Amino acid sequence: QVQLVESGGGLVQAGGSLRLSCVVEDPTFRFDAMGWYRQAPGKQRELVAALSTGGKTEYADSVKGRFTISRDNAKRTAYLQMNSLKPEDTAVYYCNADLRSDFGTIMHGAWGQGTQVIVSS
Repeated sequence: QVQLVESGGGLVQAGGSLRLSCVVEDPTFRFDAMGWYRQAPGKQRELVAALSTGGKTEYADSVKGRFTISRDNAKRTAYLQMNSLKPEDTAVYYCNADLRSDFGTIMHGAWGQGTQVIVSS
């Protein structure tokens, strides 16, 4: 199983910004379609942002205009830029992706371990 490793979470005041990163550890794989999810305490995991193979983006209504998803396959890294953060954005954020190898193999549904984001009011 190819590992995804998230980083960039932390504690930030409302109105602040964070940039989350998700790295594919195996150098022979890169991102295909992918998404960022989050799970707040006592709530179900929800899709925050998605990026298709062709570059189309989709966002949850709650984050539109504030969050931006992107990827750099040369660096095997995906990002979630989060601006104008609100206390309700507090959650563990997870990267999820289909990964394509240099040999054409596709691995579906890889998950990272999550990174905690806490937004104080």
